[in-house]
Amino acid sequence: MKRPVLLLMLLAALLPLTTPAQPAAMDIAADMYPGWNLGNTLEPGPCSWLSDPLDYETAWQGSRTTQQIIDFVKAQGFRSVRIPCSWFVHCDANYNIDTKWMDRVQQVVDYCISDSLYVVLNDHYDNGWIERSFADRTESSVKKNCFILGMLWKQIATRFRDYDHHLLFAGMNEPDAAGDNSKDKEGDIATLKRYEQAFVNAVRQTGGNNARRVLVVQAPSTSIDLATTYDVMPEDEVPDAMMLEVHFYAPYNFTMMTKDESWGYQAYYWGSGNHVSGSKHNITWGEESYMQSQMRQMRTKYTSKGIPVIMGEFGALWRTMPQGESQEKHDDSIYSWYYTLCRYAIYNGVVPFVWDTNACQRPSMDVLNRKTLTVFNQLALDGIINGCASVKWPYVTAVEPLYSSCPQFSNSLVYDLQGRLLNNIPDKGIYIVNGRKIKK
Repeated sequence: MKRPVLLLMLLAALLPLTTPAQPAAMDIAADMYPGWNLGNTLEPGPCSWLSDPLDYETAWQGSRTTQQIIDFVKAQGFRSVRIPCSWFVHCDANYNIDTKWMDRVQQVVDYCISDSLYVVLNDHYDNGWIERSFADRTESSVKKNCFILGMLWKQIATRFRDYDHHLLFAGMNEPDAAGDNSKDKEGDIATLKRYEQAFVNAVRQTGGNNARRVLVVQAPSTSIDLATTYDVMPEDEVPDAMMLEVHFYAPYNFTMMTKDESWGYQAYYWGSGNHVSGSKHNITWGEESYMQSQMRQMRTKYTSKGIPVIMGEFGALWRTMPQGESQEKHDDSIYSWYYTLCRYAIYNGVVPFVWDTNACQRPSMDVLNRKTLTVFNQLALDGIINGCASVKWPYVTAVEPLYSSCPQFSNSLVYDLQGRLLNNIPDKGIYIVNGRKIKK
């Protein structure tokens, strides 16, 4: 056999062992926003009133997820879906995930992938088995939790090993570490880092596309302030393949508070120009400058260093105003809150994922009605879409040819390399489309 032929055969034999190149985390993040949560759907459990665990999907809301629902989500302008998901509650005594449950989760993921959406699949609250475990940080408990977390993620990662970069894994949801009630914040952080590392190691060991799949790790209590104070990023031999997750529901009086308390009032009005003279329900903190400061912290510590941040959950209650209060000013406040938050997020390299649970009864922070395939809160949706479109993604790390999988000029804002918006696109050149440098 001639040497050239033998060499070609050897190369061919080695090719299947190589891992396909995947975009860097920052390039993926630039293509992900805005994001939407399939909330209260695949994360419930255990549900003692239901005999079939597959029915947990409708335990907290009434709609079984369909391709039509995901099509509708995409049609509203969302580019990513975060899928909160339980796994531990679907395991047997040996931590083997029920096959039927795994099949159903994969079906929902496939709905999103078929629409060319990005997916963030996590291990959500999951009955609190690990997220509420920080009160017991004995070595035996921590080792057991690392083992179980590794078992879960090896199974999940193996099932989805061949999926491309549109699928991201997030190890947990809101690990209750170093919060206000913690008696040993440094100990909590050390434990959280061990859990994050167990997650990363488990996924990487499964090989295939998981060898460099982008992984999302959670800040302590998904708090921006704690993410700024503590470093919880695990070690990863793969460069540019990690994101950090935080959540944002501030100021509490405006976003989540549902009754007046002795220590403070609900806030109906938020943002400059939206306060109502004489009302006791004007917010007194947490407005535009606070939002800007929170997002800037993420830019300073993470995104400017090549680590994208996802704001995995955010939302504010849309209310029906009682007599004597201004519905118009409240509605303006809702739009302004969503618009301003998304604008500052994108400007600082943070990908926003709105929380949405399909309840659709005010007061509510829901955006879409999955039962009727209609928009429930147009104010919030407009704020999200317009806020994301109002600024450019700040980081571009690659120049790519305009393949069919890249953003199309006809559906995107296009800028030249000087940052000027273009109306007429020349036949050749390099442009910025959705945060990426695209060579035409």
